[in-house]
Amino acid sequence: MSIDLHCHSTVSDGALTPAEIVQRAQANGCTLLALTDHDHTGGVAAARLQATQSGITLINGVEVSVSWRGRTIHIVGLNIALEDERLQTLLQRLRSGRLQRLQSIAEKLAKKGISGAYEGTLALATNIDMVTRTHIADFLVNTGHVNKKADAFRKYLGDGKSCSVKHQWAELTEVVAAIRHASGIAVIAHPMRYDLSATARRNLFSDFKACGGTAIEVHSGRSSLNDRLNYALLAQQFGFLASCGSDFHRDGDFSGGLIGCCPPLPPICQPVWTDFT
Repeated sequence: MSIDLHCHSTVSDGALTPAEIVQRAQANGCTLLALTDHDHTGGVAAARLQATQSGITLINGVEVSVSWRGRTIHIVGLNIALEDERLQTLLQRLRSGRLQRLQSIAEKLAKKGISGAYEGTLALATNIDMVTRTHIADFLVNTGHVNKKADAFRKYLGDGKSCSVKHQWAELTEVVAAIRHASGIAVIAHPMRYDLSATARRNLFSDFKACGGTAIEVHSGRSSLNDRLNYALLAQQFGFLASCGSDFHRDGDFSGGLIGCCPPLPPICQPVWTDFT
């Protein structure tokens, strides 16, 4: 059973349509898939139609932007009820702030001598309501200001970098509550990718558990075996279920893995998918 519970389509910042995501996952041997676009569930219906044709079990999902103690983290909601009004109202609010953030980043880039970032980035976004820093990084690569997207984040867009803009997303408690209200399971996305001290990581996990969080991604993208073993132990320590996901956006991405091809979880893990399969 091949499982991938975190990937992105053109509805947010991916390169493939929801149907193409499912087709690619199926071709790679995936049998259980969740489409988790940023702050948007608009691609799930098309993905589900293709999943029925492809013989894949599809789980309703979303990846929600959270502000926690001055940092941005992401919470994946799995097995959610798409029609839940409370969750959809929250997602709509989060989407409305993205253009404002892009404008602020574009203004900072202009001061660095990089003009046209606002219009150029919008031209790269399939869904302009879902413009992300990934689209801005694509603009910087396409215009020759950096060689690759990783450089865009290291030089301009990453937290604390010269053109970073702090944005107030939703509160952790609000997001977990909305996911639970939608009958879903809340999962901390790619915890190994946050620049957290051991104390900060413990605080994040403790806060998440206190407000009803259920699971963490033990594997994400291109995580190492050492990462998987460490986060399996942390999941056990905090009583979390374990999830896994490629975090696929497009071919050749610097952080995402191959869609539908996540490695097995360490044996001590309690898989999150036993709750909905």
